[in-house]
Amino acid sequence: MQNVKSITPCLWFDNEAEDAARFYTAIFPASRITRITRYGSEGQDIHGRKPGTVQTVSFTLGGNAFTALNGGPIFKFNEAISLQIECRDQEEVDFYWERLSEGADPRTHQCGWLRDKFGLSWQVIPTVLPDMLGDPDTNKSQPVMRAMLQMKKLDIAKLKEAYDGR
Repeated sequence: MQNVKSITPCLWFDNEAEDAARFYTAIFPASRITRITRYGSEGQDIHGRKPGTVQTVSFTLGGNAFTALNGGPIFKFNEAISLQIECRDQEEVDFYWERLSEGADPRTHQCGWLRDKFGLSWQVIPTVLPDMLGDPDTNKSQPVMRAMLQMKKLDIAKLKEAYDGR
C-alpha cells in the first residue's frame, strides 16, 4: 500500500464555487486560488452547464488544499461537517468570526459554530478550549461547558472565568 500524498476536501456548491473561494482566500493568510477549470461542451447533456462556466476552483487556505465544485443544487452543506479554526487569542476569534459571518444568517451561530453565507459550517475555537473542556476536574470543565452553551461567538475571558470558578 502506498502512502497517500494528500487528502483534499471537495466542497460542492450550486454556482458559487469561485465566489466562495475568493471570499475564503481573502480571509486566511497563506491562501490563494491555484486553478480554475471550466465546463466544456462534453457531457453538457448530463451536467447542463454552459461551456466556459466555472466547474472547479482549486485553492489553499492557510496552506491546506481545497477544491470547490459547481455541481448544481442537488446537495447542500449541513453541520455534519465543519471546518475548525484554532485561534490563539480573542483577537483571532473576533477576526475570523466577523469575517466569516459577513452576509450570513446570525441565527445559525451557536457555541463557536457559524454557517457562512455559502452555508458552510465553521468552528472558531480558541486553542485553550479543548484543555478546559477536557479537564478531568468537572468543577472546572462543566462550568466552561455551561458558559460555552450560552455563547454564539466564544469569549475567552468568560470561558476562563468559568474555568476558574469566578
